[in-house]
Amino acid sequence: MNVLAVIPARMGSSRFPGKPMAEINGKPMIGHVYQRVNKCNLLTKTVVATCDNVIMDYIQSIGGQAVMTSDKHERASDRTAEALEILEEMDQLRYDIIVMVQGDEPMTDPEMIAEALRPILNDDSIGVVNLVADIESQEEFLDKNCIKVVIDKESNAMCFSREPIPTQRFSSNIPMKKQVCVIPFRRDFLFQYQDMEPTPIEVAESVDMMRVLENGFKVRMVPTNFQTSAVDTEQDLIKVRQLMAEEA
Repeated sequence: MNVLAVIPARMGSSRFPGKPMAEINGKPMIGHVYQRVNKCNLLTKTVVATCDNVIMDYIQSIGGQAVMTSDKHERASDRTAEALEILEEMDQLRYDIIVMVQGDEPMTDPEMIAEALRPILNDDSIGVVNLVADIESQEEFLDKNCIKVVIDKESNAMCFSREPIPTQRFSSNIPMKKQVCVIPFRRDFLFQYQDMEPTPIEVAESVDMMRVLENGFKVRMVPTNFQTSAVDTEQDLIKVRQLMAEEA
């Protein structure tokens, strides 16, 4: 199978403008993400999808590939779908699986890509997969930048929210889970996603995967034990710099 990793990234984040180029231990964050993702040996190619020349120029300067996409996208999944169209035309190649990895996940481990890919490579009925991890603190549970998820007995998502779910009370007796933004799509399902109109809860929560659930499709959730931390704010950046310094 041809497996493409796409890393959507843009400078115009409302919560942290310019964050893809924010330095972590001497390297822009998007560089950490690209180089880590690209180490996964299940991938045919890794590409950054952006609407900013500064990101494209940087990725090319480190020997990577980036494609320019529209600056109108509200969802990373829509930017990823556009990048797929561009790349299939450019490469004259059909990609079977597209792994979307958010550009603000600099602690992504290559094995996380493999974890997320295994179900979709082995089961043709699965259209999209998300990694999921435990929420370990009340602070994280209440953080609106942390996307919470409730999962059914078949390991499919029931709901995603930036609010505390499934209850307002943080409890060790109830599984408290968060989305980790390593998201493989089957090719045709990604294009199907792109053709769907944005849905009310998707827009209200600013969570791509709610478009899938609101249209009656399933999102398979795969647990990971890797410790990661997304960068949504400048405070997150300080934390991740410390974690990655310790990691080195």
